[in-house]
Amino acid sequence: MDSLAVDELDLQLLHALQLDGRAPFSKIAGVLGVSDQTVARRYARLRTSGGLRIIGVTDEARVGRTRWMLRLSCTPDAAEPLATALARRPDTSWIGLTSGGTEVLCVVDMRGRDERDALLLEKLQRTPRITAISAHCLLHTFYGVGGWFAKSAVLTPEQVAALSPPPVEPGDEPVVLDPTDELLIAALGRDGRMPFTELQKVTKLSESAVRRRLEQLRRTGAVFIDVEYDSGLTGQATQATLWLTVTPSALAEVGAALAEHREIVFAGATSGPSNIVAVAVCRDTTGLYRYLSERIGALGGVQHVETAPILRQVKRLSYEGPR
Repeated sequence: MDSLAVDELDLQLLHALQLDGRAPFSKIAGVLGVSDQTVARRYARLRTSGGLRIIGVTDEARVGRTRWMLRLSCTPDAAEPLATALARRPDTSWIGLTSGGTEVLCVVDMRGRDERDALLLEKLQRTPRITAISAHCLLHTFYGVGGWFAKSAVLTPEQVAALSPPPVEPGDEPVVLDPTDELLIAALGRDGRMPFTELQKVTKLSESAVRRRLEQLRRTGAVFIDVEYDSGLTGQATQATLWLTVTPSALAEVGAALAEHREIVFAGATSGPSNIVAVAVCRDTTGLYRYLSERIGALGGVQHVETAPILRQVKRLSYEGPR
């Protein structure tokens, strides 16, 4: 937020939490060279004034589910109420207002064909003042975990190594979640730093069993701990969704290049006329122009780029009412 002044230590704390949102304050303090009380105080301040939240998130692809990105064109008076209604749904994970406030961009995690058809073919089709619906199935993620901090130099490589959790173990078969896992993930979705004593009450498992299960879910990549914060804290006040049309033979190469760009916090291959969608963050509109003209423009195979500035995020990973 513009009203919150942040310093190097605040940014280091945000980066540390991005690496491992459940890392104990004592561990973070030791790596950053400050006291536990300082970390706790900075964390509380960022939560109160910087929009900071730690959230447990399911990797939908890793558990065999499909993620869709919906572009909902609507009349100007309908955009915000529609976005707010969608934000209350538990299956939406990101919602923003773009295109001058006449388009709602919504990420939906579909658990099956029936759920998909009910939303796309029935509910949204009957919603008044929606003028067009474009649904894009996310086929592959080039970059989606780590955000801006993973490409910054806020922490040293040694500090990153000290704070990083064990790497995810690759696997081809989807991870099967049982009802207890769903309870655990739902609790972490409310508070990714919820103590094990509280998670024990939610799941009815022993504390040691909860620890083992969460470690396994994180190790397999089924669950990761992510960080919500106002992008203005890092000085990146301008955000935009980029819809790229890329020749099929260059799809993987362009996606890999985008994943390395510091400005890109998400990039994935999708179905539809634009086969790559990305989210870029820049300091201002001048920075966005330079990124588009110099870096995107230099990528071979890119035939067309549609840029949709994000006016406001209605929902990030969680929703606590109007922002």
